[in-house]
Amino acid sequence: MRHNKSGRRFGRTTSHRIAMFRNMVTSLLNYERITTTDEKAKEIRSVAEKMITLGKNGSLHAHRQAAAYIREKSVVTKLFNTIAPRYKDRQGGYTRIIKIGNRLGDAASQSVIELVEEN
Repeated sequence: MRHNKSGRRFGRTTSHRIAMFRNMVTSLLNYERITTTDEKAKEIRSVAEKMITLGKNGSLHAHRQAAAYIREKSVVTKLFNTIAPRYKDRQGGYTRIIKIGNRLGDAASQSVIELVEEN
């Protein structure tokens, strides 16, 4: 029984799942839009928003926490210098999930997760 255990497992081991989330969050912050399944998009949304909140903080400790998760120096720099200042007046809700239909191969529901643009 999985009582009081949150999060989806995706049929993967814990280390594989964490590595997948790290790669997806890095790609999302780098390209600002990725296409994936609905379930994966919903799971990485919370991690991506926590990274942007760290970027808004801007302290050395926040830099080190983000670098420990993202592990790509150029993306961490982009997060703190470009992405976080864009959302300085926003209190959360930095990502948007748009459903785009089913994948042809296995009929998995696909969606686009992207960063919300500030005008």
